[in-house]
Amino acid sequence: MKLLRVGAPGQERPAVLTDDGRLLDLSSVTPDIDGAFLASGGVERARAAVTAGGPAELDQDGLRIGPPVARPGKVICVGLNYRDHAAETGATIPARPVVFMKDPGTVVGPYDEVLIPRGSVKTDWEVELAVVIGRRARYLDGPEAARDVIAGYAISHDVSEREFQLEYSSQWDLGKSCETFNPLGPWLVTADEAGDPQNLGLHLSVNGVKRQDGHSSDMIFPVDHIVSYLSQYMVLEPGDVINTGTPAGVALGLPGTPFLRRGDTVELSVDGLGSQRQTFAQA
Repeated sequence: MKLLRVGAPGQERPAVLTDDGRLLDLSSVTPDIDGAFLASGGVERARAAVTAGGPAELDQDGLRIGPPVARPGKVICVGLNYRDHAAETGATIPARPVVFMKDPGTVVGPYDEVLIPRGSVKTDWEVELAVVIGRRARYLDGPEAARDVIAGYAISHDVSEREFQLEYSSQWDLGKSCETFNPLGPWLVTADEAGDPQNLGLHLSVNGVKRQDGHSSDMIFPVDHIVSYLSQYMVLEPGDVINTGTPAGVALGLPGTPFLRRGDTVELSVDGLGSQRQTFAQA
């Protein structure tokens, strides 16, 4: 299933996109798509409602698409998780996942405006595969157990300010948690439909110029390993989001470091998960 939330910021309603392109209102099934929905068998209830023909169709004209999960409790990120990205930044291949947190308040819709922070000269792009947790998880017994707690996948744009991230602090959070720095969506694609998370192409262009063209098979630590690993150190709750890293092609690793400026447009996609498009403005 492709689950999404539509409407103005703060007024989104839950919906499902059918295989034939219809947008159906899930308000009769759940007030929102969030941790409580995922933890209580909401995906199965939504599927049953659609099969029964219950939800009404929504008019998609001019309808904003918000993030597919209402504000997550946590956004957990894995850095340097693609071999080619580690190489382009001059970093050694990490022996263990590089983990940092991102303010959940950064999560916005996939087509919302993104704000370049005041004083920023090094705002950068990162297309990523996001994992959405569907069941509470602690001390998972290996990668196989991790598959049972994954609700689905989405596109995540892990926008980063490199000066704030790498020069202002020994930790990365300052450059990762700026306002609007995590467009998510357009859909939460359930795990059964998304297929193998290690067999997905990731693509990003800036002003029509292709910058990232990677593949999730290049991950150093695959999705199942990441989820299992994180559960040894923190409790993963339904609705939590995990950004699993970005392939090569970020501005930081390109000749001339062409960081983002006001008016730039970024388009990104992940195979089977849809696409995003943002125009950057000044905060």
